[in-house]
Amino acid sequence: MAAEIHSRPQSSRPVLLNKIEGHQDAVNAAILIPKEDGVITVSEDRTIRVWLKRDSGQYWPSIYHTVSSPCSCLSYHHESKRVFVGQDNGAVVEFHISEDFNKMNHVKTYPAHQNRVSDIIFCPESEWVVSTGHDKCVSWMCTHSGAMLGRHYFTSWASCLQYDKDTQHAFVGDYAGQITLLKLERQTYSTITTLKGHEGSIGALCWDPVQRLLFSGASDHSVIMWDIGGRKGRTLLLQGHHERVQAVRYLQLTRQLVSCSSDGGITVWNMDTPREEAPQWLDSDSCQNCEQPFFWNLKQMWDSKTLGLRQHHCRKCGKAVCGKCSSKRSAYPVMGFEFQVRVCDDCYLTIKDEDRTPLATFHEGKHNIAHMDMDPSRGLMVTCGSDRVVKIWDMTQVVGCSIATGFSPR
Repeated sequence: MAAEIHSRPQSSRPVLLNKIEGHQDAVNAAILIPKEDGVITVSEDRTIRVWLKRDSGQYWPSIYHTVSSPCSCLSYHHESKRVFVGQDNGAVVEFHISEDFNKMNHVKTYPAHQNRVSDIIFCPESEWVVSTGHDKCVSWMCTHSGAMLGRHYFTSWASCLQYDKDTQHAFVGDYAGQITLLKLERQTYSTITTLKGHEGSIGALCWDPVQRLLFSGASDHSVIMWDIGGRKGRTLLLQGHHERVQAVRYLQLTRQLVSCSSDGGITVWNMDTPREEAPQWLDSDSCQNCEQPFFWNLKQMWDSKTLGLRQHHCRKCGKAVCGKCSSKRSAYPVMGFEFQVRVCDDCYLTIKDEDRTPLATFHEGKHNIAHMDMDPSRGLMVTCGSDRVVKIWDMTQVVGCSIATGFSPR
């Protein structure tokens, strides 16, 4: 049911420590148990399992509980040993785990949604459970009474969620590629703003309450950092994946961002360095370098007796240019472009070799990653996905010794 990887080479890459197998369907969420060699998983096979590491080095389920509907998401509060599980039928179920992690008791079932629950966050300070679902809404419920406190509807599926307990602000990502910021109150709420920048559905959100930064990953293969605390609308685009981004986690101590994608890509971004915002793409009816008309500019095409050209954009300056004037490709990590992208010929000449130095490292998880969790105090990461396998990684060689020791290199 479980296998241990004994080899632990010392290299600057994630080291696979364990593989947990035994699920009959996709594993939708896996959470590391703080201060324990344990993992909690929920799966499409309708099971909630608590895996503990035995003396043999293998992980075996100490709790194996089956519910009535596939399990879609998970929230765990370690101090109180409370587990909240979202289900495909729209319900959120609360359980309490015993101190020895060998027993789990049902506490309450919340009728949170009319369709699949996509994300859950439990806030012990307010005793709220906040959730999003495929019924296009976010709901917040009281864990004391089980009563619905409020609900807000969107125009598309609500896919992921983050919550700032100090200000009671919720960030909700949806399948339309937007992130809505809501101020939640008992029995009411207010919409603060909508963040637009992705060209695909939002797959994951991460909130850093210290620096007040929001990170979002999406199906457009990109990650965006939103500087909420700066109040200037500053955003940083990060492109270092080849498939949809489905998990993000910011390590505040070392100023690093870890993002995972559906093709198994694991990217570690150095955020402790000056970065530039990507420019807005400019609009023009003709190339802003050679002034040749684009194919929709019928008047200039007729006047100049030339065929119109296809419009492209330089990723460095944002100019609208033709293919001939943007024949070069270059990485430009300071602007978040870790892979080669189109730049105009003028900008290409300004990019030096040192400007192409990567500001991220790239690793291979070798399985579909639908969910990821990290324990920064131990340098551990757990990943899971549709291949029904849960993997536990040692990340200390990737994110630096500061993760394991608790000291920042700054």
